[in-house]
Amino acid sequence: MERYDLIYQLYDEYDTKTLQEYQAFVDVFPAIDSRVALEHWQGVNDDLEERKDEIRSAFAAGETFAEIASRADRDQAFTALDLEAKYGRAVNVLVLDVDETLRSAGGTDNEIPRDTLHVLTEFHEAGVPIVICTGQTLENVKGFAIQGLGSEIVHSGDLSIVYEAGTGVFTPGHGAQTKQLLYEDLDEEIRNVFDDVRSRVLPEATEDLRRGCHLQGNEFNITMKPNYETGSANAREIIDTALVYLIDLLADAVGDTVENGDGESSLDDETITDWTRAFYAAQDPEIRAVLEGEGAYPDLDSDSVPDVLTDVLARIDVAYYEADAAEIGSLELNKVVGVERALDVLGVDDPFSLVMGDSKSDLRVMKWVDENDAGIAAAPEHASQDTLEHVLETDELVFDRGKSVDILRTVYALNRLARLD
Repeated sequence: MERYDLIYQLYDEYDTKTLQEYQAFVDVFPAIDSRVALEHWQGVNDDLEERKDEIRSAFAAGETFAEIASRADRDQAFTALDLEAKYGRAVNVLVLDVDETLRSAGGTDNEIPRDTLHVLTEFHEAGVPIVICTGQTLENVKGFAIQGLGSEIVHSGDLSIVYEAGTGVFTPGHGAQTKQLLYEDLDEEIRNVFDDVRSRVLPEATEDLRRGCHLQGNEFNITMKPNYETGSANAREIIDTALVYLIDLLADAVGDTVENGDGESSLDDETITDWTRAFYAAQDPEIRAVLEGEGAYPDLDSDSVPDVLTDVLARIDVAYYEADAAEIGSLELNKVVGVERALDVLGVDDPFSLVMGDSKSDLRVMKWVDENDAGIAAAPEHASQDTLEHVLETDELVFDRGKSVDILRTVYALNRLARLD
């Protein structure tokens, strides 16, 4: 019997909705020192097993179909079937962004939901490594990872943290490979630019910027964050101002590098600033819109930026996250570089990954796995436009805000189906 027919039978003939409700209750029921509560839990668990036994006895691959029915709804199960038919293999590593992906300030009170954490635990128990891939600092990520997943998983040797969007990789339990500072591999010229900007970014800022922003505690990237609620009008205004300020500071630092490199420069400081603004405006329409809105967009053709300047700017990334952050990073260090290093440390030689994320930095990883037949991509409905377009053009794995668990359940079903082969 075709698998599609079996799935139709499974969801048509059995009360899978109640089965999923019982499974969810059993999985996330809090530890309560109460005899009555524990007896209730045991009663639900017994009923759950009876319902699963009915499915186990009705299908040749009964255990597989019982687990799919209890974890995934009809749409998720059929999506899993489509993915299995298309790719013919299971996901063997999870690559997960955190903010606005696993958790959402608008949908989950900025906490990773308990059902999501539980499914991640099940993937871990099934031997699927987890790569947390984020722009956050290492200490922040370690903190919530241990709090949410537990110290045992974080230090199991099967979890890696790519932090600051790829400037470092932390994989506990791997000896000398545990912490890798990828930014140390950059040449001195680029590291000097970052050192220059970092040393001046707050001391030379206007009073409004010093009061309205703070520096995120990065090891390498330079990230200005608002001292206002993310997404608010005040946050948007101060981050727009911060973006222009960072670009201009970068222009000054790169200008010094260019002058020191050839002994002299035919460009004055004002010209270098205008060229730098034009260069990054051409790279990102959001940056151009901010520069235009701040009255800082130069009337210059970016194609005419001198090569000596372009050669340096093309290695440095300026990122803008509306009402959230303005950042300078290295284009030689990104989430793709970090993920590749994490997979190497974890020993994932032939990855077929689930990549989940919402931003342009996540999109780079999604495109990388697509180009290398190394996985599938999923994004929340509020992801950046380019990210959404890529996901819709591939497997259409779009989920509601705060509901990353829906994709994880789909992939759980995919992996169960792939085992049947």
